[in-house]
Parts: sequence; structure tokens; C-alpha cells
Amino acid sequence: MKLTVLGTSASTPSKERSLSSIVLNFKGLNYLFDCPEGTQRQMMKAKISYMKIQSIFLSHFHGDHILGLPGLIATMSMHQRDYPLFIFGPKGVKEKIHKALDLSLLKVNFEIKAIEVKQGKILEEENFSIEAFKLNHDVPCYGYIFKEKDTLGKFSREKALKLEIPEGPLWSQLHKGKKIKVGKKTFKPEDVLDTSKKKTGKKISFVFDTLADNSYSQKIKESDLLFHESTFLEKLKDRAKETKHSTAKQAGKIAEKSKVKKLILFHFSPRHKETEKFDIEAREFFGNVIASKDLEEIEI
Repeated sequence: MKLTVLGTSASTPSKERSLSSIVLNFKGLNYLFDCPEGTQRQMMKAKISYMKIQSIFLSHFHGDHILGLPGLIATMSMHQRDYPLFIFGPKGVKEKIHKALDLSLLKVNFEIKAIEVKQGKILEEENFSIEAFKLNHDVPCYGYIFKEKDTLGKFSREKALKLEIPEGPLWSQLHKGKKIKVGKKTFKPEDVLDTSKKKTGKKISFVFDTLADNSYSQKIKESDLLFHESTFLEKLKDRAKETKHSTAKQAGKIAEKSKVKKLILFHFSPRHKETEKFDIEAREFFGNVIASKDLEEIEI
């Protein structure tokens, strides 16, 4: 699992920073969180395949979070993408995507599935799930949680054969944590799994534009990685409150309260040329923090 911070700027790009978005690569597929202008170029720089984007998760519809979408879709279409693209976003996402494509005069040769998100689990796959939660911004805005599924242990072929469980789909069901029946006998996953090798899946939380408050602290609790916007330094906390954004210090407080393992700051106002002070201010409350840079890679 690898994450790449494509950009770290808020509102507008600068000479030093592209607008904020993040790519998560998991088992060969890419999941993109927000799609501002310049996204596909940043992906090219990072040598990340935009053709392998499975899903895009939009936090909200402010321009600095979505204006890269028409260009990215156009490039996918020109390169003959022939499988669906899933785009998740707040209410109205389908209409907004259609308007953007109409405005761009785009004829897309693959299916786009737009899905409106509500608070709660929005995607369930074999190895992971994604949950959305509400943020406190001046328009409807969501954060997202990527949760890798726990593994119950290593499957023991020897144990399964000894119990005369026929090889095939039944083994797969046991491996997924389900009970099965063979004749009159019922078998539980523990019967064939080496539970000493069980593993807790990674949890990664993405907090985009929001007034830092306690409304989402339980949702992101004990995340392995927390990506949290920090648009302003503390000297501009009144401006942060006015625009419903967070300061680095406030992000540090949230990380400490939520008992996350690592905090990664992003979404810095262009008025702040250097990011070292963001790191310093967040460390007043939380030690394991970095102020991310464009194209920074994090592997877990």
C-alpha cells in the first residue's frame, strides 16, 4: 500500500505547490481523493497510471478540489479506457459531472458511475471498505476513511484436508471468516486458520476542508495515517474560523485526541511560502507529524 501526495496547496496553485489531492495505491489499483486542476500532470510526474484509477472520491465541489476532473476524463477517453470509472461525491455529483462534460464538449467512450455519498460505509470490497463522514465546511463536505480488512490468520491447508473439507469455494469462505457445513458437520474459521498470524488492517483517514472540531474525532480514531488539512498557521486562526478551515495547531489537537499513529498535514494557503512552521505548530500537541510536500510518497 502506497500513498502519494500529488499536491499540497489550498485555493490556488503556486510556483512551489500544486493543488491538494492524494492517490492511494492498493493491490495494483489507484484510488484518487479529490481532483483539482493539474492532477493528471502530477500523476505523470509521480509515474502513477491514471488509467488504473478505479474510483475518485470528491470531498466537495469547490473549484480547487474538482476542476481537474474534465481533463482527466478526457485523457482517459483518448487513451481508450473501456471499463467504468466510479466517482463518489456529495449530493448532486451526477449532475455536476454531466455539466462539466457538456461544458468541455466531451464525448466519453466509457461508463462513468456517479454515486452520491452519505455518512457511513459507501464502498465494500473483498480486501477493504471506504466510509464517508461529514465535515464542517461552508458547503456540504465529506472526509473519507480507507480501512483494510483484518485477516483472521493464515489458512492451513493441512488442517482443512485433515478435517475432510473439500478444496474449493468452501476453503475461500472459511478464509473470509464464514462458517460452512460439510454434510452434518459445521466448521468455523478457527478450525482451519493459524490465528497466531492474524493481522489488523491499516486505517487511513482523509480530512479535507473543515473547521477543526470534535465532530469527527471518533470516526478517525486510531488511524494509522491521518491526512488533515491545515490551511493556516495559528496567527490566522480567526481567518480559519471565518472560512471554516483548520490551522496546523488545531490539526495537532485533533490527532492527539483521536490517538492516531501519524499525522500528515496538507492543503496549505499559498500566502504561507514555507511549511516548516506548520510542522512546528502541530507538534505542540502531537509529535509524529510531517508537513507534506508535493509528490511525497508514504508506504505502509
